[in-house]
Parts: sequence; structure tokens; C-alpha cells
Amino acid sequence: MIESKPGVQDIVRLVRPEVRASHEYIVGSFPDIQVKLNQNESPLNLPEPLRSELVEAVAQAQFNRYPAEFPHALRAALAAQNGVPEESIIVGNGSNELTYTLGMCFVAPGTPVVVPRPMFSLYEAMIRLHGGAVVPVAPRDDLSFDVDGLLAAMARTGAPLTIVTTPNNPTGLTVSRSDLERLIEAAPGVIVVDEAYVEFNPEGSVVDQLREWPNLLILRTLSKAFGLAGLRVGYLMGNPEIIHEMMKSRLPFMVDRIAEAAALSVLRNEGVVAERVAHMKTWTADLAQSLSGIQGVTVLTGNTNFLLFQTPLTPTLVMERLAEDGILIRNMGGYPELKGYLRVSTGTPQENRLFLDALERALTAPSEG
Repeated sequence: MIESKPGVQDIVRLVRPEVRASHEYIVGSFPDIQVKLNQNESPLNLPEPLRSELVEAVAQAQFNRYPAEFPHALRAALAAQNGVPEESIIVGNGSNELTYTLGMCFVAPGTPVVVPRPMFSLYEAMIRLHGGAVVPVAPRDDLSFDVDGLLAAMARTGAPLTIVTTPNNPTGLTVSRSDLERLIEAAPGVIVVDEAYVEFNPEGSVVDQLREWPNLLILRTLSKAFGLAGLRVGYLMGNPEIIHEMMKSRLPFMVDRIAEAAALSVLRNEGVVAERVAHMKTWTADLAQSLSGIQGVTVLTGNTNFLLFQTPLTPTLVMERLAEDGILIRNMGGYPELKGYLRVSTGTPQENRLFLDALERALTAPSEG
């Protein structure tokens, strides 16, 4: 018989220590934001014909029925686009969900996982939540990945898992094709190449290496170039035998009927996506040039739809002043290597102009006191 009812803290202590030591993933916001440039989204909604297709799909959807355990039509479309067998693909509720699938499959308590820094923070969070040991590799002075350092860390630890993002979030920098091949060839275990921004990458994809290297996994998303951030569709590609094993840890029904219909629609309209990527590349280049022309601003250019930059003011003050003008960007100070940096996603030309004008006002406004 329980002598006394447990208190809240008694229950909190039952939560796994790895979870209690972690932090929620919250981007944060300000009220009254009209120009949202903080999450690397496409600034363009789906075009009207595709939205009409989706409305029709919603009208025909059987909401009372579960979707297929595996979205075969979507897997087939992605397989055809990438030139791989359908059995090589797992589709998930965004690439973030598949990141945790990686953890369930390859990260046990004490498992060393090699990760370069700075890199998307969700990876280190996932490793720690599964009890793994993060093996960080510091960047070079220019913030690019230290490939030799990664090779040394893999050899030293025999890491069952190594993760590399290219182009990299949060810096936008790419790993050269030759360096990426060096990493794949040397990896003692699984190596994940996150290609979330591959459509912007002049180095292209390493999908052609999947047949040669069974330890290679490639992670993709339809949130960026495809403009489906609001519907959560991502996918993982790998050797069919490896994918078969990973399927055992994947939660069922993770892609709903509406998300699948939208994904199929944009995949059928590759020309629309390519046109929009071309626009975003141009807008990003124009934005980088304009930012560099503002006195006191330094810009780190990469190959994505966003830019890192520094100003003479603190990121917090700049963000507060921009928020007063209804502009939202991102403070990157949460990454130790990026103290003092801000990040802005490419908007439409009009949104970029509003941001640039607001930034100039923020940098020239008199200090209080």
C-alpha cells in the first residue's frame, strides 16, 4: 500500500535523465511579425494549380481510414526521381522524425557518434536522448568542416555512426564531392549525409554512391526547395537491406493522406520546383550583395536559401529592433562557434527589401541612454 501520494518532483525523477538534461526545440517568435525570415522556408506558397489539386485531394480523402503503412505511390515517385529502387526509401513525417529513427537503430548508451560542428542541433540532441556519446569535431577558422579531423575522429573511435550535412545548416557551407567521398570510404560504420538543401548545392548529390557503399544513408526533405514545410514530408535513402531493418523501428502511419497528395503533386511538377529554386538562388545572391554593402556588416555566403551575417551591434539588439518593424530573423548564438552571428532566410524581393531597410534603420538608430 502506498503511504503517501507521490509529488510532481517524484514523477519528474522518473523521466529518463537523458530527457531531463535536454531542452525543448523551440525556435521562438515575436508578436506582430509580417516578414518571417527565420526558418529557411521557401518564401513561395504552392502555385494555385497545385493548391487546386490539393483541394480536390482533400475533398476525396477518406479521413476515417488510416493511410497506408508505407506510402507506396510516394515511395515510387521518389525512387523514380532519384534512380533508386523503391525498397531503398523510407518516407517519414519530415526529416526530423527520421533523425530519431536513426537514433533508435544505431545509437545505444555509450555509442560514439562523430558530428562536425556547428551542425543542426537536433542531431546532438537525438544522440544524447538515446544515451550516445557525441564526438564533436571543431570547424576550421572559416567555419567549414574539418574533414581531416572527421577522418581522425572516425578512426579513433570506430564510430558506428557519423553524420554530415551538406550544404550545412546553420552555415550554408558545402563539403566538396571529393572530401565527401573520402568520408564515405573511410567511415567504419554508417555515415549519414543530410542533403536537405541539395537543390541549391553546386556539388550535387551523392545518391550515385548508394550502390557502392551499403553504409551510406542520405536524408532529404521536401520542406525547403519544394515548399512543403507545413506538411512535413521527408525521406531517407539507403541500401534496401539496411532500409528493411530500419523499417522495423519506424512508427506506422507517419505520412498522412494530404501530405502524400501534396508531395506527389510537387514531384509531378519538377519544372515548377526548378524555377523556384532558380529564383531563390538569384534572390539569395542579391541579398548577399546588398547586405555586404551595408557599413559594418560582414556576410558568410554559402549554397543555401539563407545567409549568416554579423553587425557591429549585438544580435539581441538587432533582432529586437527588427521585430519592432515586423521582421523576424534568427540569432545563431546558441551555437558556440557562431556567437555574434545572425541568420536570415531568403524572402521574396519585396520581403528582402523590407528586411534590408529595417536593418539599416536598426544599425543607425541611436542607443538609449
